[in-house]
Amino acid sequence: MPMSDTLRIIFAGTPDFAVPSLRALLDSGHRLVGVYTQPDRPAGRGRALLASPVKQLALEHGLPVFQPPGLKTDQALQTLRDLHPDLMVVVAYGLILPKSVLGAPRLGCINVHASLLPRWRGAAPIQRAILTGDELTGITIMRMDEGLDTGPMLLQRPCPIGPRETGGALHDRLAELGAEALRAALPGILSGALPVEAQDGSRATYAAKLDKAEAVIDWTRSNRELDRQVRAFNPWPVAQTLFQGKVLRVWAAEPRRGGEPVLQGSPFSESYHFCFPFLWVQLANFMERKAEPSESGWAELREAQAMTAAND
Repeated sequence: MPMSDTLRIIFAGTPDFAVPSLRALLDSGHRLVGVYTQPDRPAGRGRALLASPVKQLALEHGLPVFQPPGLKTDQALQTLRDLHPDLMVVVAYGLILPKSVLGAPRLGCINVHASLLPRWRGAAPIQRAILTGDELTGITIMRMDEGLDTGPMLLQRPCPIGPRETGGALHDRLAELGAEALRAALPGILSGALPVEAQDGSRATYAAKLDKAEAVIDWTRSNRELDRQVRAFNPWPVAQTLFQGKVLRVWAAEPRRGGEPVLQGSPFSESYHFCFPFLWVQLANFMERKAEPSESGWAELREAQAMTAAND
């Protein structure tokens, strides 16, 4: 790549989702002048400080890493400007970029977002898409502005959602698709040839941050809703109910037509009940159990549901 076509890029990202995009930039021929990621956090039983996945990869490649607690101070802005960036690429960074930072790179800031905007703006687009029963999601490369995922769109890549797909599996596929979309967008960003499309705010939906309370199973909901809840919340926060006075985490289950209702008298609106045999569960004391669907599994679940209802 000619030097005149080489961009000075700042990358900002934190979790596993951002790692494929950072790898794409490492292989792009452009110059990564800095990597921004959130400060190390305590993790595990020992609560030792743990570097983010993005920081770990950046250090492996000898890239300068910056971990400010925020970007609103004059010092933080000056540090960023001193890198003389042409472009800032943001992927699940986790910090708000103020207007001063958005305007610092010569070509501005772009974001790799895990939905087909304007649908699912916000923190949890992957899980919200599954919870709602969407059959299609994707990646949007957008130019960032001061709003929450409201900037003009530069490129989109659709991605179908499989009928049995979990939040974790879709996360991994979209992370790779985001890296591919970023690679495809960079030449057009450099040349200015990418068409810019404003978002239609009237079609926007909001993907609120996940809350552990949402993981509690409500057995009066339809079979389809319960199935989507289990899949969307795998691997976090994991759908759960009570069983013998303990939290039972349901990692995988399967809706089935016919059979006995899971909770006698539940007001199901559909023509078939949600038979919910265990495929993979885990008690709160971390003793795991895996089993094939069985009548005894359904019976145990009915008992767990009764306990849930009694404790409501």
